[in-house]
Amino acid sequence: MGRKWNNIKEKKASKDANTSRVYAKFGREIYVVAKQGEPDPESNRALKVVLERAKTYNVPKAIIDRALEKARGNSDEIYDELRYEGFGPNGSMIIVDALTNNVNRTASEVRSTFSKNGGNLGVSGSVSYMFDQAAVIGVEGKTADEVLELMMEADVDVRDIVEEDEAVIVYAEPDQFQAVQDAFKGAGVTEFTVAEITMLAQNNVTIPEDVQAQFEKLIDTLEDLEDVQQVYHNVEFED
Repeated sequence: MGRKWNNIKEKKASKDANTSRVYAKFGREIYVVAKQGEPDPESNRALKVVLERAKTYNVPKAIIDRALEKARGNSDEIYDELRYEGFGPNGSMIIVDALTNNVNRTASEVRSTFSKNGGNLGVSGSVSYMFDQAAVIGVEGKTADEVLELMMEADVDVRDIVEEDEAVIVYAEPDQFQAVQDAFKGAGVTEFTVAEITMLAQNNVTIPEDVQAQFEKLIDTLEDLEDVQQVYHNVEFED
């Protein structure tokens, strides 16, 4: 599907090294998802997905436990879930998901980031119709054929299985996330290079080399905003 998930994760990990930014974002997301349902991943599917993704980013157990304990307590901290849709350089499409306790602050920061980096905000629905939600799960130490056999034996329906660098990435419907993981775990695989439910562009685009730096700055700046949890886009860089 062209997104090269391992490369994306390596880039994020490199950028987040020596900072606590990614841990703070996970702590907030875990708290919100646990507060919305039960603070138990066995009975809260959304929480289980977040915790599995946190593992692939090596989020410390102390951060996770603190967020869950906060959700179990009497905290009245409330966050709004927001989605912004916009366009970057050369008409590239971007989705920004945020959790915030100050909607005006977040809206102002996101709008300013777009306008300062060659982009502009669109209206709700102007971009998301070109994206599909999907489960993305990656493992190492297996071939694509071996993974396909595992999925078939477990009767798991997947969209695609792709070898990317040294890993195999499985793309499936969001409701198949747990089934894919269970199939791997049944075969003794417990470590995942990526494990998340994300937004995939229906069609990726390339942008001219002379605006790639501007686009990357836009994405990096959006991801660095305190209230922003996830940024999705439809740009594929040429190797």
